[in-house]
Amino acid sequence: MQPRAEQYPTMHFSLRQLRYFVTIAELGQVSRAAEQLHVTQSAVTLSIRDLEDSLGYPLFTRATHGMVLTDDGRQFLSHAYAIESEVNAARNMQRPDEIGGELTLAATSTVIGYFLPEHVHRLASLHPRLQITMREMDRQQIESGLLDNQFDLAVMVTSNVDNAAIRTMTLVDSQRRLWVAPAHRLARQGEVSLADVAREPLMMLTADEAAIAAQRYWKHHGLTPDVRLRSSSIEAIRSMVGNGMGVAIASDMQYRPWTLEGNRVETVILKEPIAAMSVGLAWRAGAPFSPAMQIVQSYFRQRYLDPPARHKTPRR
Repeated sequence: MQPRAEQYPTMHFSLRQLRYFVTIAELGQVSRAAEQLHVTQSAVTLSIRDLEDSLGYPLFTRATHGMVLTDDGRQFLSHAYAIESEVNAARNMQRPDEIGGELTLAATSTVIGYFLPEHVHRLASLHPRLQITMREMDRQQIESGLLDNQFDLAVMVTSNVDNAAIRTMTLVDSQRRLWVAPAHRLARQGEVSLADVAREPLMMLTADEAAIAAQRYWKHHGLTPDVRLRSSSIEAIRSMVGNGMGVAIASDMQYRPWTLEGNRVETVILKEPIAAMSVGLAWRAGAPFSPAMQIVQSYFRQRYLDPPARHKTPRR
């Protein structure tokens, strides 16, 4: 008689469920994810519920103003990115090896630190003949450089671009949340108002014109924060928060749970809706797209904007 095979739990999930999960994780709201995916909210909600049932643990905490990744959800997101990357590589196996070229890509400090590296790595894997040279600059330098043809494309905070001669394609809207130390009194609340934050010592990030965005939402709500530090260094802000010296408001893209000293940083949802940090591609209006530029634009469009089997080309 054959011995009984051991029973192991099995997980069943589809690439579509992964895409729905990643989109919600990046946008923070089911409604916005459904709009971007061109499906109904109920379809997205049901898909995520089935995915969580299959995995056996929750991926999100549901809150009034959005979906917050659990610790398990954050770990699963990295695996989802890896799976999608491998699938994209498999889909592109039949592309001719000679497709490539040279491209100069400008990026702002936040983007080059927290968004761009993994994508440059994936592009290099997909297109070995594609050579990308990167330049770190601020928004004004990037806009000037694009108009003067100093470089081909840029990846930047598109919500800051106000030059009509620059075309943009927003890829990710990264929600801004409150950062606190685990022992902070506001860490125990599900949601926090800006009025509560205004009574705390605030560490204000200035990189990528974050202080300008902050000034807008503080002014809109008629509040004045108690700013104790203004810094372009996200690690300085993170360390001050982790040490219990104050709180900060920053985007999910910039969030990491640990400081350089090993202290924990938590996030809390803000009750008032404030503008997300929008990140995407930028180029000179009317610029002729080289094969290398087309490769990069197509990669990001497929990665973030196109639902399965549906592709749209942004206006130039």
